[in-house]
Amino acid sequence: MNSPVAIEPMPALLVEPIVRAALLEDLGRAGDITTAAVVPADARFHGAVVARQPGVVAGVAAAAMAFRLLDPAIIVTVERPDGAAVAPGDAVMRLDGPARGVITAERVALNLLCHLSGIATCTAALVAAARPHKARITCTRKTTPGLRAMEKHAVRAGGGVSHRFGLDDGVLIKDNHIAVAGGVAPAIRRARAAVGHMVKVEVEVDDLDQLAAALAEGPDAVLLDNMAPETLRRAVAMIAGRAIAEASGRITEATVPAIAATGVDIISAGWITHSAPALDLGLDEG
Repeated sequence: MNSPVAIEPMPALLVEPIVRAALLEDLGRAGDITTAAVVPADARFHGAVVARQPGVVAGVAAAAMAFRLLDPAIIVTVERPDGAAVAPGDAVMRLDGPARGVITAERVALNLLCHLSGIATCTAALVAAARPHKARITCTRKTTPGLRAMEKHAVRAGGGVSHRFGLDDGVLIKDNHIAVAGGVAPAIRRARAAVGHMVKVEVEVDDLDQLAAALAEGPDAVLLDNMAPETLRRAVAMIAGRAIAEASGRITEATVPAIAATGVDIISAGWITHSAPALDLGLDEG
């Protein structure tokens, strides 16, 4: 697994509403009736969240916050921050405090930590597969509703970068835009006329003819969709540095090396946020 990625944690102001909502959803109308009935009020918990498989962790701050919001008396000591590589048996965080609070917060904390660490782990695998080429791995807007900021942060923890955060921070002209606008050229012209000078314009193309039409209008980036490596290589030669070249479609750990070798600047994969398998992490007492 790759070496740790230096990444600033998400601001607590952004994390807390998500974690708080998840806790409220889990606590329901009466709280944790099982733990209240079974665990003595004065019982203490000493233990750790431990990796069961190798990977890259992300969502550590969110998981820690789940425990602290449930009971501020719980002491959380982070052992491995976001971006750190873990092996089976490694402790991600250690917990000490009232047992009821730890056990009640456990599922929300692990749901977030395992999901986000899965995203970071899959991203790290694609980043490793793209070496030694210049291509960077990026996610898309195919995110879980309500978790976009956290999921894109997890991609960064895995060594990737973010595409547009939303619809308002960049122009991406896709196939349906082109169809309604009447072609690649008029779509790009309309976009250029409508947005400010700080806004980048990217256009998706399906073949080299569309690429030629797009390049004539001077986009900032072109998304080369579902092209075979040889076609991608020809597309990169046509672009010749005039725009950022982004490849998408059929992106896997096995296909990335050949795609990266074509000379593209960016490789985007939606599945690293919407379908990444959770990393197996568990809470162990003792």
